[in-house]
Amino acid sequence: MAARLTDKQKKKIIADYVECGSYNETARMNGVSRNTVKNIIMEDKENATKCQQKKEQNTQDMLAYMDSRKAKAQEIIDKCLESLPGKLKGANATQTATVLGIISDKFLGKCPGNASVTIINDIPKVLANMNAMADIVKHPVPNRDISDYE
Repeated sequence: MAARLTDKQKKKIIADYVECGSYNETARMNGVSRNTVKNIIMEDKENATKCQQKKEQNTQDMLAYMDSRKAKAQEIIDKCLESLPGKLKGANATQTATVLGIISDKFLGKCPGNASVTIINDIPKVLANMNAMADIVKHPVPNRDISDYE
């Protein structure tokens, strides 16, 4: 017969489930079966609900904090972008491609409607945005907004 789980272990399983949303992943993380996780969640829905509410509150708190630090983050990003042209002069092709890839990912992200970029259909738009980003890297201007180039 398997050992009984303590209340502390059950609470950890509930918290892990709320975090990842998967019975299988939670089971793997805690060394128990999927059915054990499911049974714990089903028998203690009140705690699972409280954990979900706490997670949502923590997310809102973090978003509010990030929003309050937005100006400082933008300052740091501007300083990084300003330093890039000088640093790229001595960079090899791999380093340059890495920088371009990171900047592209962060500035382009997803297309409107959360659709991924379809390479064949969106090449002109992607190239235009990449040219705009290259201009930003070559000629950084404080408070430049990427939406100016979209």
